[in-house]
Amino acid sequence: MQREQTLAALAVLRVFDGAQLRDALAAVDDHHGRGQSLVQELAYGTLRHFGTLDAIVDVLAQRPIPDPLLRALVTVALYQLEHTRAPPFAIVDRAVTAAAQAVRPAAKGLVNAMLRRYLRERDGIRARALTSDVARHSYPQWWIDRVRADYPDAWSSILDAGNARPPLTLRTNVRVTTRDALVSRLEDAGLDAHAVGPAGIVVEPPRNVTALPGYAEGAFSVQDLAAQYAASLLDVVAGMRVLDACAAPGGKTTHLLEGVDAHVVAVDADARRLARIRENINRLRLDDRDVAIVEGDAGTPTSWWDGTPFDRVLLDVPCTASGVVRRHPDGKWRHRARDVERFAREQARLLGALWPLVAPGGKLLYATCSVFTEENEARVDAFERAHADALRETLAFPDPLPHRGGQLLPSLPGARQNHDGFFYALLRRR
Repeated sequence: MQREQTLAALAVLRVFDGAQLRDALAAVDDHHGRGQSLVQELAYGTLRHFGTLDAIVDVLAQRPIPDPLLRALVTVALYQLEHTRAPPFAIVDRAVTAAAQAVRPAAKGLVNAMLRRYLRERDGIRARALTSDVARHSYPQWWIDRVRADYPDAWSSILDAGNARPPLTLRTNVRVTTRDALVSRLEDAGLDAHAVGPAGIVVEPPRNVTALPGYAEGAFSVQDLAAQYAASLLDVVAGMRVLDACAAPGGKTTHLLEGVDAHVVAVDADARRLARIRENINRLRLDDRDVAIVEGDAGTPTSWWDGTPFDRVLLDVPCTASGVVRRHPDGKWRHRARDVERFAREQARLLGALWPLVAPGGKLLYATCSVFTEENEARVDAFERAHADALRETLAFPDPLPHRGGQLLPSLPGARQNHDGFFYALLRRR
């Protein structure tokens, strides 16, 4: 546990230096293999609750802690004490040893005193710590303010949903099996699996997907329920030309290929991520489908477009990922308020560049995994005002999917339709 605490603390520090959590975890991996799942659990959990944990550290510390790694180690240990079932004495003992080895020997006494005091005075310390929005909700203040302004009657539940553990949601590959057959196969393996949405399956508790029955045969993909609605909203029929812009890693591309016999062009600027589309197509046994994988900037189609219009365009734009923060808790600490406007400019650029590629009567589905209005309704409204040939269609979602127009609100734990925050707008070209 000591090794895992140290590696998790190092990963957390890398996130605050600007790294994505998956890259931070890869960078601190010491290639011993054993315990890496615990490192991941500790890093994800600490970042999910960092605002609260960091405020507790402030109460416990008699004076500022100058060493960032020492502070991160204490924060990781507090996460364990608050949110895991590991024995408290073991957590404290290993954290003390980790501090001595990773920071300096003299740090042992400080870490021991802080953590043992927390165990003795937990309720009082938490009461003193939870006096600010950041400490109570565990988000940066600018994020809290933006959600509160966008959703004055639901902001607290949206923030709470983002701090919950996400479910493992699969999408059945209907070209390989049926959902009922896959659910039965999972249940026969002793797993708790139930159908959700049009093709989804929730497996509880979450586990390594490569070990699930059917993975090797391509029977399913991992995809949140909210993202699974993209293919059906796009309303593709056989023979259509379909563009999946910003396509990597290919979840929606493969969903389109599983559905109907259409010609799909998947474009992305990241060659490494494009390779994942090919891998997913092969695993899902879709390599016989009519698909072209193209490296290029979706916002400069002159570099890759052959001039033939598309009947359907799926534009899942880069965004803050504020709607999937429960899966990527590093996002709320890596991003800054100015990033929302930066993403909004890129989203407007992509919309403007790809609209001319839509055939008359064709449709473009604009999608984000965000809950920020500036990235969603504001972008689509501005686009509609600037393009007289764009008509926004009304979207229908099945009950009990909580939504406001095209904005799917993230679900709280226990909801049967347990999904991330996602936004859709369907535009038809007159």
